[in-house]
Amino acid sequence: MRATHFLLFFATAALSAGAAAEEGMWTFDNPPLRKIESQYHFDPSADWLAHVEHAALRISEGCSGAFVSADGLAITNQHCVTDCLAEISTAKQDYVAGGFYAPTQDQEQRCPSMELDQLIAAEDVTPQVQAALDGKTDDGFAAALRDISSKLESECTGGDAHAWNCQVVSLYHGGEYALYKFRRYVDVRMVFAPESAVADFGGDPDNFNFPRYALDVALLRAYDRSQPVHADFLHFAPRDPEAGELVFTAGNPGNTERNWTVAELESLRDQQLIPSLLYYTELRGVLEQFAHEGSEQRRLAYANLTDVDNLLKDEQGQLLALQDRTQMARKVVDEAALRDWVMADPARRARYGDPWSVIADAETAGRSLLTRYRMLEQAWGFESRLFDSARMLLRAAAEREKPNSRRLPEYRDANLPAVEQTLLSPVPTSVDYEELMLGWSLTKLRAALGEDDPLVRRVLGDHTPEQVARAAVEGTKVDSLAYRRTLWYTDFEDLAMNADPMLQLALAVDQDARAVRKQYEEQVQTVLRRQGEVISQARFARDGLAGYPDATFTLRLSYGQVRGWDEQRQPVPPFTRLAGLYARATGNEPFALPPRWLEARPRLNGDTALDYVTTNDIVGGNSGSPVVDREGDMVGLVFDGNIHSLGGDFWYDGDSNRAVALDNSALLTALRQVYGMGALADELVTGHRPPAISVATGRTGR
Repeated sequence: MRATHFLLFFATAALSAGAAAEEGMWTFDNPPLRKIESQYHFDPSADWLAHVEHAALRISEGCSGAFVSADGLAITNQHCVTDCLAEISTAKQDYVAGGFYAPTQDQEQRCPSMELDQLIAAEDVTPQVQAALDGKTDDGFAAALRDISSKLESECTGGDAHAWNCQVVSLYHGGEYALYKFRRYVDVRMVFAPESAVADFGGDPDNFNFPRYALDVALLRAYDRSQPVHADFLHFAPRDPEAGELVFTAGNPGNTERNWTVAELESLRDQQLIPSLLYYTELRGVLEQFAHEGSEQRRLAYANLTDVDNLLKDEQGQLLALQDRTQMARKVVDEAALRDWVMADPARRARYGDPWSVIADAETAGRSLLTRYRMLEQAWGFESRLFDSARMLLRAAAEREKPNSRRLPEYRDANLPAVEQTLLSPVPTSVDYEELMLGWSLTKLRAALGEDDPLVRRVLGDHTPEQVARAAVEGTKVDSLAYRRTLWYTDFEDLAMNADPMLQLALAVDQDARAVRKQYEEQVQTVLRRQGEVISQARFARDGLAGYPDATFTLRLSYGQVRGWDEQRQPVPPFTRLAGLYARATGNEPFALPPRWLEARPRLNGDTALDYVTTNDIVGGNSGSPVVDREGDMVGLVFDGNIHSLGGDFWYDGDSNRAVALDNSALLTALRQVYGMGALADELVTGHRPPAISVATGRTGR
């Protein structure tokens, strides 16, 4: 009893302390105005909120960004555009390693598969959705949610899904539903990105750490009908924020699990993170080995290695967080308090039941499905861009034959333009790389499911994984853009009869993949979602809108201050300087600076602020979020969190959780003093693109 009472007291005290910190990823229609005013004596007006909201962007690569000029200039992180840089690179020009610079507008290059989404409106559709879901359970619930979501999204786009992207978003795990309407920009062109050596300076050792000395930034331009977009934008403040200053972030945090039950967190820790870490650790080794075979192999491998390294460190941090007994104890106490509140009243007990036990049972049932689901539907057994394209073609053809509401969500009318853009992007592929990846992953498929599994026998037959991969990759024409474009307009029956070996491989897997997806969705995900909504409704009934919803990769506002923290009783200052970059540079990767940075050193002021940390509550997906001051001006760019932020998926610790941002001064200095792109720096500061300069005459033109 004494131990239990001590645990209850300790966790309750910790929860109370955390509530006073700058915790929260708030929707723009429900910011914590009283808390902000109380802590910082600032009350954001409706105009201030609308200004920041409409300038913010969501980027298809799972990142955030913002418009920063009246001529469609947008800012995000370099690590958010590496796919684009790799896609526009050639064997002679590696834009990931060497950077990209477009001094004039006609030199800007289009990113083949990138999309920018600008939130235009958010409508509360809770009554419509809950009316459609009333009385539905399990698969009936999932079908009803698909139907009403499809109906609302289709009406929202008005038949123009190329211009508009509409999405029904569940908030508070079903406590509320919102219909988000985004302006979709698919003509996105690269303007500037620094070399990976300075954008990712410090590499994996510095990732999720601070002090940092990275220029992780990229500038894009959005076009509409071949003209730069004219949109709301954030003014780029040519100043440094101050220690203790109030700052905001406007970004799209990907997913958090702060309202998950203890059973869900334990399942994530034991059943998902550990297998994922083993898989991607081995994949990293395969990529590293391939990178040592030549310069082109290195370019191809390193285009993916950064993502793999980032994922590994992220998941390692999540695993460590979920092994934190103190924080898990807080979750236990928090869950018990809500459960006791429900059970204490017969009416509440009748209304909400015992969703915690139902969730625990669903997690147990899901264990037997997870391996097959990962290998087939999540394609862990088929690591290949060509396989992804073949599956996309088959599924798009099959799904288009169904009513919109009965399709897989990613193939509804509202989402088909994004699928088409991804599929028809002119991205070159490497036969050697595709064979390596597919052959390796097929060995993982065989190991995971067993040699005698019917699907494994159907896929491999009497051949080795490497032989199957070689036949599929060398025999396919799916690597041809013209061929993919032709197949995009082919019906499913004709596609199924096509002898292309990659199409046939995808076809051989698809029925089983769909089956395990259906099982997992109905027996696990739908149950977790439905019961999670019941828990959220109970919490909503108890707490109201005092809290914020879990992240959903939709626009959120956070507030905090520029502030360091104590690490092992030693203070960590909030700023780093350019002088520290050169002091840290050893000449060896990942601490080697590009030649132009070494040449520019005498011209640079070593006291120029480079990176800084804030107490803003951010997670993955916030990369590229603008840091905004009281005036509504941009004063920095989020590109990372410290190691303590990795537990942010599950909880927020105001003592040590920090967002890491690039200082505006560093970017302006780099553009002017290192890259000779003063006109681009001027566009950031003035908000307008300078008149075009004729290369031939040196005169301005219109």
